[in-house]
Parts: sequence; structure tokens; C-alpha cells
Amino acid sequence: MDSEDMVSMEVALVGRSHAGIWALPKGTPQSGETVEQVAVREAQEETGLQVRLIAYIGSISYSFVRDQIRYHKQVRHFLLEAIGGDTRLHDAEYDIVQWFPLHEACRRLTYQNEVNI
Repeated sequence: MDSEDMVSMEVALVGRSHAGIWALPKGTPQSGETVEQVAVREAQEETGLQVRLIAYIGSISYSFVRDQIRYHKQVRHFLLEAIGGDTRLHDAEYDIVQWFPLHEACRRLTYQNEVNI
């Protein structure tokens, strides 16, 4: 991907308006799914877009505590191309799905590890 592609690239972010959070689509594998299948399914569910997998772009790891239990997650991210769908048809996990130019998406993302991707 050259610099011209990077300048014109747009990114669909998912958000929670009450918390002011913007993130990249991601999710938990279902039984028997490959990481690639998870990426496509979760992006489609969370954004309402039909997508095509282009390439693996990196992973992030983080930990969090819920109900006094520490969880460690590793999230693998893929470059996906929107080939159809409608952002108004996203699931209820997030209440906002919006397209941003790449530079604006990086500014809006809540978590620095996602910006680095």
C-alpha cells in the first residue's frame, strides 16, 4: 500500500456514544472459526457492512479485570474492504458506526494500541 492509498483510506469505527468510546471492530471466536472468519463475521455484525479480507495487519494484547477475575486477550487485526452492506444495519453491541479518513480515525480511537495497528 503506497502513501496515496493511505491518504485516501477511510476506516469504519464502532462507538458507544454514552461512554465516548471509538474502537475497531473485534470479537470472540465461535467454535471452529479461524481468526480470519472471526474478523470477517465480527466486522459484518458490528458495522453492518459486507467485507472482504485483504491482509493480516497485526495483533494487540491487553489484560482487564472483571468480577475480580483477570482476563488476558489477544486480538488479531486484518485489513478488510467494504464491498456492500449498510452501517445502519449494525448489531446492538455499539450504537454508532461511522466512516472516518484514516488520520481522523487514528485521532478518534480510544485505545492507543488500536491506533498503533
